[in-house]
Amino acid sequence: MSNLKPKFEAGYFAGKRKVLIVDDHAILRQGIKQLIDQEPDLAVCWDGEDPTKVLEAIGAQQPDIAIVDLSLKNSDGLELIKHVHAKFPEVRILVLSMFDESLYAARVMHAGAHGYVMKEEATNNVLLAIRTVLRSEIYLSAKTKDKLLQNLFVGLPGSGKPSVNRLTDRELEVFRLLGQGLGTRQVADAMRLSVKTVETYRAGIMKKLEFKSATELVQRAFDWVHHESSGRRNL
Repeated sequence: MSNLKPKFEAGYFAGKRKVLIVDDHAILRQGIKQLIDQEPDLAVCWDGEDPTKVLEAIGAQQPDIAIVDLSLKNSDGLELIKHVHAKFPEVRILVLSMFDESLYAARVMHAGAHGYVMKEEATNNVLLAIRTVLRSEIYLSAKTKDKLLQNLFVGLPGSGKPSVNRLTDRELEVFRLLGQGLGTRQVADAMRLSVKTVETYRAGIMKKLEFKSATELVQRAFDWVHHESSGRRNL
């Protein structure tokens, strides 16, 4: 019989910082979990993909830090961050996402997150980010930090070209879902909104990005999602 103690036996977390993981990619989630559990000062207390169970899990497990993906099944990671921060302000939040940091960093920080790591970064950076955030510091790439500071204290000269940075968090989520091929009804179901509300967001997007038709909106959304996933953006 193995002499290894069950992972969640009382005392397992003694001297360790507790980590909670929310990601809808099971293989990636398992990889992050194994990476963290190998560290002497860290341990995963809960991991899952269902955002509806996250608040309950946080209440039960009382993690020190939550690692959250922005792209979750039937949910918006940005909204989840807002809910977690509102209900558990003492929990540190680190975003681990495939989405471009330069676009989303300011949004997630405003929502209540304390750091941002792109999934393409080396695993050592993930551990560094976790420990940085646990020290009550902010973890962002140097380039993104400089950009945010410049925006905050100096301001960047505008190019005059319409940009997705003009969109609100909700408008950006609608734009992204449209780019993934969802129709208005499907977007409404995914975001748990009424069709009328989604149509209002669509109208706002068209106005801010100066699209001439719904067809152009869908096409540009598709192009943007494609370029974002490949590391390039055209808006």
